[in-house]
Amino acid sequence: MTSSPLHSRVRDLRQTRGWSQSRLGDQAGITRQSLAAIEAGRSVPSTEVALRLARVLGVSVDELFRLRDTTPDTVVVEASGLGTGIPGRVRMARVTGRRFAYGLGSAAGHGGTPADGHGEPLPDGRIRVRSLPWEPPEPDLVVAGCDPAFGLVADHLRREHDLEVLWLPAGSRAALEALERGVVHVAGVHLWDDATGTYNRPWVERTVSFTTSRISFAVWEQALLLERGNPLGIGGIEDLTRSEVRFLNREPGSGSRMLLELELARRGLRGRAIRGFFETAADGHETVAGSVAAGAANAAVAIRAVGEARGLHTLPLVEEPYELIVPDHFLELPAIEALLRTLSRPALQRQVEALGGYDVTSMGRPA
Repeated sequence: MTSSPLHSRVRDLRQTRGWSQSRLGDQAGITRQSLAAIEAGRSVPSTEVALRLARVLGVSVDELFRLRDTTPDTVVVEASGLGTGIPGRVRMARVTGRRFAYGLGSAAGHGGTPADGHGEPLPDGRIRVRSLPWEPPEPDLVVAGCDPAFGLVADHLRREHDLEVLWLPAGSRAALEALERGVVHVAGVHLWDDATGTYNRPWVERTVSFTTSRISFAVWEQALLLERGNPLGIGGIEDLTRSEVRFLNREPGSGSRMLLELELARRGLRGRAIRGFFETAADGHETVAGSVAAGAANAAVAIRAVGEARGLHTLPLVEEPYELIVPDHFLELPAIEALLRTLSRPALQRQVEALGGYDVTSMGRPA
């Protein structure tokens, strides 16, 4: 997707006035979808549309639009605390009017995500971003979570609603904490609370200080992922303590790691009895599946879908509800409304279900 050669101030001026895209679009005589494309840099307005927008916003066309090559090559923005690799490639996005930098890290995790520029941390905690040519469209929606199936949702929103989604792989606790800090619009979680015997709600209530809505995405199967053919004959979690087993763990705060810790405690086992438990910390389901498939580890915990996609042997552990947590103050955002409509589409649900290990019966409904 090629971005517009114009740098637009339409979004900033609209948000400063507290207007919705629909309101500005109505006053300028264009559709909300056309306005969203202009704001995101996916469309170049005609002369007539540019004049209409400038008149409604009370500025000149030159103040509203500039050629990108005349804009400063560096910008200083807030650090999101999400992503890795700073100094390195970063993506920028706005949430409630604040602009943040998100580290894209290595090519392994975000090689297909275009960067806005190269970010460098400053002593005051902010990030200086040196722009790259042909900046990508600005994201309309920022989502943190660990379900790789969300890529299907992002693709649907891009094709059907002309919305740009920045999806940031993150463990469940990290995603919730990012939601609390106001750096994402949506957090994906699967967190068991042993005290109440329930998933997600207690963690949301403890972590997030504002009211939210829990939206069901899917019930998925967590499993032990083992090498193709299971050559070590691993039959369950107890076998992870065998000396010849090399285990790859998830990062602290991830739902998969917390699940394993709980299962070990129920069996009277400790993490130090497993080779690699404290020494490794992979950052996503696909990462651990790829590592086991490549022979870098004999076993890991992840959703069954990624194991089957790699042809791995899987041993089911538990079914879990994966939910999307949305702040109530975002529910009327056009991008959130489009997301909720998309989740209810049978075509998308069938695509997710086809990955294997997903029950999408409640997708898009309040949890």
